[in-house]
Amino acid sequence: MKNFIKYFLSSLILILFLTGCSSTTDQRSEDVFQYKGSFIGDNSAVIHIIGQLRYAEKFEEVSLETKTEPYGMTIKYENMDAAIGESEYKETAVYNASYLFALIDNAEWASFKFGDYAYTIHKTKLQDWYGKELNDFTNEEELKVFIQEKLQDDSELQQLFAE
Repeated sequence: MKNFIKYFLSSLILILFLTGCSSTTDQRSEDVFQYKGSFIGDNSAVIHIIGQLRYAEKFEEVSLETKTEPYGMTIKYENMDAAIGESEYKETAVYNASYLFALIDNAEWASFKFGDYAYTIHKTKLQDWYGKELNDFTNEEELKVFIQEKLQDDSELQQLFAE
């Protein structure tokens, strides 16, 4: 019986150790494209989508405009690092807006507030800039690669925010 208890406790400790070593906090727990076809009024879906995007850990609140068209949202982030430059905020706004517009059918605009920086992106303007409809994307990897290719040229990013 004594050997059995030693064996059992040793096995339990080994399992707990291996489980703890294999877990990662950066790993996404779900496919964000499961929310494709959502609507701006479904705040649960909107929050789940935001939770999968850049700076999700800094996400503070979202307010949804669902009473009058065009429908949209304002997303506020808290405790942003002062070392992050304006260019990074613009890239994040484009990245996050691209996912939101690809997944939420009736979202027409998104505003992002990063401390002292605020940006509003309209779906039609973003799609014109891309030259492609965001609703055409069917998976996360395809959209991610497309966004990254477009964001490589900083002058194009500045062109989007001109006006």
